[in-house]
Amino acid sequence: MPTLNGSTRSKKTATSTSTGTGHLGGLLGQDLKDNRFLVSSSSSNTDTDTETTTAVDSLTSVAEVRSRKDKDGAGDGDGRVDGDDDAYPEGGLRSWLVVFGCWLAMFASLGLMNVLATFQSYLLTNPASGYNTGTMAWIFSLYTFASFALGLYVGPLFDKYGPRWLILSGTVCLAVSLVLSSLSYEFWHFLLAFGILSGLSGSMLFTPAVAAIGHFFKERRGFATGVAMTAGSVSGLLFPLVLQRLYVTVGLAWAVRTLAVICLVATIVANFLVRSRLPPAKIASPHPDIRIFNNKAFVWTATAAFLLELAIFIPMTYISGYTLSKGFSQAFSFNIVAIINATSVVGRVVGGYWADSLGPFNTSVAAVCVSIFACFGILLPAGGTKPGIVIFALLFGFASGSNISLVPVSVSRLCTTQAYGRYYGTCYTVVSMAVLVAVPIASRVVPLDRGDYRGLVVITGAAYMASIFAFLMAKASVVGWNLWAIF
Repeated sequence: MPTLNGSTRSKKTATSTSTGTGHLGGLLGQDLKDNRFLVSSSSSNTDTDTETTTAVDSLTSVAEVRSRKDKDGAGDGDGRVDGDDDAYPEGGLRSWLVVFGCWLAMFASLGLMNVLATFQSYLLTNPASGYNTGTMAWIFSLYTFASFALGLYVGPLFDKYGPRWLILSGTVCLAVSLVLSSLSYEFWHFLLAFGILSGLSGSMLFTPAVAAIGHFFKERRGFATGVAMTAGSVSGLLFPLVLQRLYVTVGLAWAVRTLAVICLVATIVANFLVRSRLPPAKIASPHPDIRIFNNKAFVWTATAAFLLELAIFIPMTYISGYTLSKGFSQAFSFNIVAIINATSVVGRVVGGYWADSLGPFNTSVAAVCVSIFACFGILLPAGGTKPGIVIFALLFGFASGSNISLVPVSVSRLCTTQAYGRYYGTCYTVVSMAVLVAVPIASRVVPLDRGDYRGLVVITGAAYMASIFAFLMAKASVVGWNLWAIF
């Protein structure tokens, strides 16, 4: 198959692709529009002057384009991509058991992220706790930051050694951190136990869980990842309801210990199910690799993920406080969190399903548009009413769930499966900067807004709008400015 760099191309081939290499993006875009994602055959490795081909046949896959970018220093530097001859199971008992194991690991790790708002609501309404909005913001932001930032190290470790020891270490750390959190009575106790140790355990659980799915699925990776990521929403749906009852009956300490037992059981089972399939790449290193940032598409994708998480975590953390500020009960605020997580389950599966057909970048942009409408079309004009808040929760939960499950799938389009761990981990290290500052900044905006949350709604909507631009730039870096290209 002739290459696109023109080094050995015959005259007839050059004529059939007269647009030249300067129009590579346009050709790829048209090809993607007509032929989905991969269009060329790798069955022939000969380059002869007698070979005749059409313009479409002369195009290689986007994966091969990424390989050339890698060689030029725009990718991860290993110059290797997934070939079409790689046999991905795409299903079967072993593959779906891995997905279930990943689901259990995420049930524990991501579930805690989705109940931060209920922790905040309980502590704010109990003066004896001694916590205020600012101090809690730093604890929860540090927890989320550690969960994401440590992916810079956990991702390469997964690529080099697989998930087994990472999942086991995360299991132990999570159980210990929750027990210590239940025993905390000083600010710095809770900061270390929950903010740092729980964050470390979260990274060691969900980073390898996400990456392991990519070893068993390629064409159906979006759907499989979406199914696994419903775990965070399911636990986010169940945990608030359980906590609401436990706070009243046994208090905060035993409520947290109960969560520790639930998470321990889930992660122990995950240890027996989560596996990787492919051997590590020859040059795989357990150390972070900043050469990833030479890939322009990755930089734009990481920027989009940064903005998405900035937009998602503000409502997820402050929605309970928002409902309380509007005069509604604490029970209603807990129910709103449950609604968001319930619709997020649907969003993660539906978003992943459509991503396999339309492309994860296209599906992400569509989901972001729904979130923007939820902020500016529903919450701003009708956020003081119960129906308005409920409708916002339905739309925001569905769209945010889709976006959360689509980011890793989008990242996987930019790298080999054997480099998926470090690409995904590095991307979420960038994201961690957003979650570190999002909640503390938001905690300052509310007092400046005299207790109103309209400023936070505007900030959230603006971040969503900026993420659309970043997604489009990432897509253009690979397929050109063909908006209808499937990518």
